[in-house]
Amino acid sequence: MGTNVTPKRAAASRNSGFSLVEMVLSLVVVLILAAIALPNFFRAYQVYQLNSSATRLAGILKLARFEGIRRNSLVDFKVQQTGTDWLAWSDPDRDGIADPTETQDPILAPITLLPAGVPPSPDAITAAMGGAALITLSGANATITFDQRGAAAPPQISVWYLGNAANPDFGYRAVVLLPSGVTQVWTAPAGGPWSRVS
Repeated sequence: MGTNVTPKRAAASRNSGFSLVEMVLSLVVVLILAAIALPNFFRAYQVYQLNSSATRLAGILKLARFEGIRRNSLVDFKVQQTGTDWLAWSDPDRDGIADPTETQDPILAPITLLPAGVPPSPDAITAAMGGAALITLSGANATITFDQRGAAAPPQISVWYLGNAANPDFGYRAVVLLPSGVTQVWTAPAGGPWSRVS
């Protein structure tokens, strides 16, 4: 009455686990999906960096303005190049030095402040400002002074362009400062046109 259990064990061992062919096919599918997803992830990350840099630059401008109002005194906003990167900071003591106690924001590569003429034509921004001239302050060290009312001096429409000149596919951002001290952020694809974000 003995029963032979060997065939059942052999069948069970053949059905458990993956074969080499199944493992290779699974790996191929994962690699194909990764090849499709990685460029989209990289693009999304670059756009995030660009948006973040523009938002932080606008935030430091607003901070310097509110510091002038709160202190009831003149407060400077400064942008200075440090190697290939840029540093923007609120300078309430107006000494021109980025002290550790002052709010600072670095703009790091691959995003940079672009000189005039690199981004798309600013015609849409100029039209929204009633045809007023835009003074490009990006691409060079700059200082804006906010008075006790929060108004900017000199009284001009200042603009900082952000992007990556080597890779314009991710678009551009513009931070616009009105003479009243109000800050706007604009966006444009590589060929334009500009549209206001905030």
